[in-house]
Amino acid sequence: MKLFPLNKNSIALLFVGVITIGFFIAGLSNILDYIIIKVLLFSGSVTLVIVAIGFALKNDTKKNRPEDKLQDDSH
Repeated sequence: MKLFPLNKNSIALLFVGVITIGFFIAGLSNILDYIIIKVLLFSGSVTLVIVAIGFALKNDTKKNRPEDKLQDDSH
């Protein structure tokens, strides 16, 4: 049993948490004006978007109903 299993949800939460804490700490300590901090935080945001798009493209549709027993849900 792993302490933090890596799946789609935990990877996304990890990226969002690190970026949010990074912006918060950088804003509190007045280092958000430095270019290297901006590059690190915005590259983290871009990485999050790329990972999200990658998972969205790999996402498979799941069918909840078997195809051999069709059911009428109109009523």
